[in-house]
Amino acid sequence: MRKIIAATFVSLDGVMQAPGGPEEDPVGGFKFGGWTFHYWDDAMGAFMGETFTKPFDLLLGRKTYDIFAAHWPYQDNDPIAESFNAVTKYVATHRHDTLTWNNSQSLGDDVVATLRQLKQEDGPDLLIQGSSDLIQTLLANDLIDEISLLIFPLVLGKGKRLFGNGTMPSALKLTRSQASSTGVIMATYERGGEIKAGSFAPEKPSEAEIERRKTWK
Repeated sequence: MRKIIAATFVSLDGVMQAPGGPEEDPVGGFKFGGWTFHYWDDAMGAFMGETFTKPFDLLLGRKTYDIFAAHWPYQDNDPIAESFNAVTKYVATHRHDTLTWNNSQSLGDDVVATLRQLKQEDGPDLLIQGSSDLIQTLLANDLIDEISLLIFPLVLGKGKRLFGNGTMPSALKLTRSQASSTGVIMATYERGGEIKAGSFAPEKPSEAEIERRKTWK
């Protein structure tokens, strides 16, 4: 069985738009493209490198696919480029006949059904890069098994967010964490089951508390 893994750069307020450069994704007037650039260090490079050492296929939204297809095939002597160019690229797109990057294939008209089927098959894990719109679909349908985050110490205010309004509530389990020399938190989360709620309130609330609760109904 294959896992779907989302590996994502995110700000403290949850924005994941255009981490690599100003031209990457200026949709909505986003002005901070390239916000990850000045935080990079060797620890982050090692963390990211481990992501690509295990067998994987890429799972991409159409916008990220186009960004990658215009970049990675033209990078020489780059281990990541070699990996990305060689693996299968599964793409969420309605323009099935325009996937020109080698080893690319469309997920078809029913992305969710296709991914449910792919997850049941043998093969490498499906690694999401970027693809904020596709991630929203996967979160809403509970299809992501693991989230690998690089959380940057800045607040962007506006932009495309990792967890949108359609995210299905669930608990997560932290399986790994470390910090870079520049303050970036690197953390990996797996499924943690359902959310378990509790209460720190006293067994017998005060009269004032009882009245307060009435105002919130």
